[in-house]
Amino acid sequence: MHGVPTTDRTTLRPSERSGAPALDQRTELSEFLRSRRARLRPGDVGLPEYGGRRRVPGLRREELAQLAGVSVAYYIRLEQGRGRNVSAAVLDAIATALRLTPAERDHLTHLARPAPRRLRPTAPRQQIRPALQQLIDTMENVPAYVIGRRLDIIGWNPLAAALLGDVAALPVERRNLAWTVFLDPQSRELYENWDAKAADVVGYLRRDAGRNPDDPALASLIGRLSVRSSEFRQLWAAHDVQDKGFGVKVLRHPRVGRLTLAYETLTLPADPDQQVITYHAEPGSPSAEALRRLASGCGRSASGQ
Repeated sequence: MHGVPTTDRTTLRPSERSGAPALDQRTELSEFLRSRRARLRPGDVGLPEYGGRRRVPGLRREELAQLAGVSVAYYIRLEQGRGRNVSAAVLDAIATALRLTPAERDHLTHLARPAPRRLRPTAPRQQIRPALQQLIDTMENVPAYVIGRRLDIIGWNPLAAALLGDVAALPVERRNLAWTVFLDPQSRELYENWDAKAADVVGYLRRDAGRNPDDPALASLIGRLSVRSSEFRQLWAAHDVQDKGFGVKVLRHPRVGRLTLAYETLTLPADPDQQVITYHAEPGSPSAEALRRLASGCGRSASGQ
């Protein structure tokens, strides 16, 4: 946690009310389907692979249409962003043919069957509920922070600040997980496998973009990251989508050394746009001792406001 157009064909369009940029959903759908098609070979899905060089990587449109049981003309219209009233059954067949993950299926549905657009001003920055801030503050031995839309960091406890970086020292507009990972040099030192962390973060941001295509603040963030980070541009162009879940991260902390920590993501039922992320170490491990030492030096004040 220690800011141009992208290299794919993602485009931005003026939002209906504010005039700020927003994501072009037709282009997003087109590029997503093409990228998923490109990663499959005929042999991967049980189709014969005839000799000779293929003009395009991955499956041809005709091959995918055959697998999904739809006409070639219909699939071409859908991939060009011109499909209308596409049914859930057709999307399911295409998702199965493309071997999409659950997160990718969800993303495809949001792109192909978007919710009706409502004219509304840019939503204000989310705030953490005081009771939730109090809760994570009581977790003295567990680093915990809260992210909202666009991966904005809206709350954290003292141990999270000690472990991942002093969020309070950042300007509010830079309190964002993607911004810190790509544009804070300390993050490259902190995460032992920075490449994997960066890819994960872009996957989470892609998920948000599919769900909130008319969010001008999200489009602005993507544009600024694309201008300032070539690595972000490359990862964004891959159209990979992920849900934040659980796993293990290895950190190299400047004060307590190397830590192997498991993380969990808890989505708030009353506000699915907010998630609590916690880290913990295996009891009795060197990483647990390192966390204990780090916690012993933490102050009691932290705030997500």
